[in-house]
Parts: sequence; structure tokens; C-alpha cells
Amino acid sequence: MQREHLRRQPVALRAGRLHCIVLDTSGSMRQRGRLALAKGHATLMIEQAARQGDDVALLRFGGQGVELLLPPGRARASGSQRLRPVGGGGGTPLAEALAQAERLLQRALRVGGPTECWLWLLTDGRTLEQPQAPLTPQHLVIVDFDDPKKSLGRCAAWAARWGAEHHLALA
Repeated sequence: MQREHLRRQPVALRAGRLHCIVLDTSGSMRQRGRLALAKGHATLMIEQAARQGDDVALLRFGGQGVELLLPPGRARASGSQRLRPVGGGGGTPLAEALAQAERLLQRALRVGGPTECWLWLLTDGRTLEQPQAPLTPQHLVIVDFDDPKKSLGRCAAWAARWGAEHHLALA
């Protein structure tokens, strides 16, 4: 074999991926262990993102307002430790949380260049707010923690209106 027989094939690199997890910590999420289940779900998502080499950001929203627990950056399994002390209570500032997530994703795109953005909304949908769909994420997933026997159906309605995926967490 000679040098001219060798051919270089470029390896296709996938764009970076950012998972923005928006966690509902309102008072209704404290009922029937929903918040604990949602925190466990978020922990698994962070650990999976770390295994895949993805970036992650974590926002929580509840009676204390909206709080950034993990700024966008390389996912690490240790990032899930930020969830342990998180409690819940109070109202559900969903529209404010989605607006902050939108700004966070836009900033990440400006700074980091082409990135595949995922927004994961973990909520029971127990709010009267009717927020607009975030525009920046290419993938929008609502993980529904509402009681399946007495569901208000808001998460499913938002998913249908937004063109998002809808997954039942308590089925």
C-alpha cells in the first residue's frame, strides 16, 4: 500500500447539545411525592447528559420565583447534587420560568455557536397561566407529573398547542 492509496474521510461531528431542565417546585408538586419524583427524573437526565458529553442547565420555579441552579455548561454527574436541598412551596411562575429559559438558551447560542437546544419542562401543570411556547429550543418536552386519575390535562394541552412531546411521569 502506498500513500496515494490512503484516503482521508472526515468524521461528521454533531453539534453540541444543551439540555435546559425547567423544574416546577411549587406547592402542588409537594403533594403525593411529585417533587421527589421530578427531582429524581432531573437527576437521571443530568447523569445521562454527562455520559453523552452534553451540556446542561437547570432552572427551578416556585414560590421563591425562578432560580438558576446550574448555569449552562458541561454536564457532570455531581451537578445533580444541587437538587438534593431543593424544596418546594408557593405559587407557580411558569411564564417567568419559560421566559428566563428562553433568554438562557439564546445567550448560549450566541456564546457557544451552533447548539442543539432541548427544553425539558417538569411540572404537574397546576397553574392558571397559559404561557406561550418557547421559540429557541429545537426540541421541547413536557414531563407531566399531574395525578393521572384526576388530571387537569394542562400539560397535554400545552404540548398539543406548542408542538411538544408529552410524557406522563406518573402513569
